[in-house]
Amino acid sequence: MAPTDLLPKSPDTGSRSLRREIGLIGLMWASVGSIIGSGWLFGAKEAVVVAGPAAIISWGIGAVAIILLALVHAELGGMFPVAGGTARYPHYTFGGLAGMSFGWFSWLQAATVAPIEVEAMIGYAQHWSWASGFQHPNGTLTASGFVIAVVLMAVFVAVNFLGVRLLAHTNSAATWWKIAIPLLAIFVLAITHFHTGNFTSQGFAPFGAKGILAAISTSGIIFALLGFEQAIQLSGESRNPKKDIPRAVLGSVAIGALIYMLLQVVYIGALPGSSFVHGWANLAYTGISGPFAGLATVIGLGWLAWILYLDAIISPAGTGLIYTTSTSRISYGLSRNGYAPQLFEATDKRGVPWFGLIISFVTGVICFLPFPSWQQLVSFITSASVLMYAGAPLAYGVLRNRLPDRERPYRLPAGQVIAPVSFVIASLIIYWAGWATLWRLGVAIILGYILLGSYAAYARSKNLPNAPQLDWKAAQWLPVYLIGIGVISWQGGFGVGSEGHIHLWWDMGLIAVFALAVYYWAVAVGLKREDIERNIDEVAVVDEGGH
Repeated sequence: MAPTDLLPKSPDTGSRSLRREIGLIGLMWASVGSIIGSGWLFGAKEAVVVAGPAAIISWGIGAVAIILLALVHAELGGMFPVAGGTARYPHYTFGGLAGMSFGWFSWLQAATVAPIEVEAMIGYAQHWSWASGFQHPNGTLTASGFVIAVVLMAVFVAVNFLGVRLLAHTNSAATWWKIAIPLLAIFVLAITHFHTGNFTSQGFAPFGAKGILAAISTSGIIFALLGFEQAIQLSGESRNPKKDIPRAVLGSVAIGALIYMLLQVVYIGALPGSSFVHGWANLAYTGISGPFAGLATVIGLGWLAWILYLDAIISPAGTGLIYTTSTSRISYGLSRNGYAPQLFEATDKRGVPWFGLIISFVTGVICFLPFPSWQQLVSFITSASVLMYAGAPLAYGVLRNRLPDRERPYRLPAGQVIAPVSFVIASLIIYWAGWATLWRLGVAIILGYILLGSYAAYARSKNLPNAPQLDWKAAQWLPVYLIGIGVISWQGGFGVGSEGHIHLWWDMGLIAVFALAVYYWAVAVGLKREDIERNIDEVAVVDEGGH
């Protein structure tokens, strides 16, 4: 049987192929547009409250972590230019159980970003009197705010239905704006209001190493830097994926990291001394709910504040738009791998996976209910995101060992060192999110196993053509890893509700040793060469059909 026969076209799903219509700029701007969203509007303020001026170090650590993860993804993205790529690499190398797990992590991450951006838009809109009734004082949505949030989610979905080419053009235009406005803010604040004394007057690192590390996950730093994978998720619609995917991934991370670090520096330098006279943890000034715009108003730059309030609508909207796209492509990839009904592969006449978009909308609306505030959503999504990224270094290690001669448009130098290091870093970022966030993530993971596992069991019982092989042996390390991270977090000192029995530095050393052990264990038990090639042929090759 030919690979393309494995997933036959059925009359109730219509066309099931995507259109390769996106060039390098479209791919890079998809990633840059995702990286520069609500994170730049809130991240600098949230980070300085947790870490003080040492938040600059937090951004540096976060940037290095994301760059290492991006390097690994760049090689994999060039090798496998398929839609929803991050959800599929573990499937190739560890089979069904690991593929289903990381596919769920990927989808969970993507599906919850758009609601976060909507929350950010509504939060900043409180500046205008007409929007003052959309949120309660604690940040939760009022009835009218919920309606507005649903409408905004519907707009994201509607634009996606117009096709990937128009989406790419729309996102590119928005991204030029999203880059220009932060650069304008950096320039203006640096030349008009910059006080070097702000960095030391209350102590450079008043909360010590714990504050620096906690800021990486809990204040939105990692969340702000995430998004480079959007180019990978759209690989199935790239005109020249083998060359363009690595360039787009690495280029977007470089642009985003530089902008965010400069924003943190000028934010600290521009603050009036009265705003942190009671310590960085009690930072306060008029309009702080919209940190940069409020700051511009306080220091007499009303014209800049007006531009920033406008940008607070455009930047998060652009990010929410592209993540809505990503969610439907990941569910498309999950279906290709056999973890979700084939209806998720159904595309309309414009090549848009319409059912995935509808589910994206429904999920986004639900997310407004259990996690109503931006900060709660950020902590949750950061952990889900990094858990998703952690699958790539593992897949990389297996592919370098089992398929060393396979074509690699981009070959990562020192990859056998960078891959395990990046897996350790991903594990640390998950840990730093804290127990209060991780136990919620654990509930979401269990829910995913129930949903996807039930479908996989159904598909196998009915002998459906894309029923997955779960390959328990190749994924034997996965439950140990998930439970182990949870137990260490519970007994460690990060986050409300943790026991605090494992002290600072000892806990991180334990995470590092544990992660390295899991990495080499996973690489050792990964699928054999012939099984990996079969998975690639059965899933990746079929994506080439119909283009």
